[in-house]
Amino acid sequence: MKAIEEIGIKKTFSFAAFSVIEIIYFLMIFPPFRKILLQIFGTEIGKNSVIMNVKFFNWHHLGLKGLKVGKECFIGDDVLIDLYDQVILEDQVTIAQRVNILTHLNVGYRNHPLQKFFPKFSKPVVFKRGSVVGAASTILPGVVVGEESFIAAGSVVTKNVQRRTLVAGVPAKVIRKIK
Repeated sequence: MKAIEEIGIKKTFSFAAFSVIEIIYFLMIFPPFRKILLQIFGTEIGKNSVIMNVKFFNWHHLGLKGLKVGKECFIGDDVLIDLYDQVILEDQVTIAQRVNILTHLNVGYRNHPLQKFFPKFSKPVVFKRGSVVGAASTILPGVVVGEESFIAAGSVVTKNVQRRTLVAGVPAKVIRKIK
């Protein structure tokens, strides 16, 4: 099978193991139980943080050690987190419902005709202290969301967001500084 040839047998077994963990995770209906399971498998989660029905993919790359959540954070329902690379939330970060956090780009197999134009890459995504991401936004690989910044609902963030800044739109643009 081509997919196994591409990623190798070790990553295939890792994928299978994390698929089982994912099933257990989704069977846990209370956020505190999910939090404990994530911590058992290596996620750092600070005090008073709440993780709702979050979905993960690419668990088999960094594993759950790739997610770091500070104190007093909130991650809403149906948030999709790509764990191909690190996702870091500093203290008091709020991620609203249906946000997509992407850490990599890959157009397909190694021989895909667009690989030469869009080579595979990954970069971590970081949310600095006190930042807020509105519902249904998408954060692309390598983005750093500045301290106490606000991303309006439905935005697509392609570039870093400066400290205390409101951004909105597709692609997200600076609306104003937060004073």
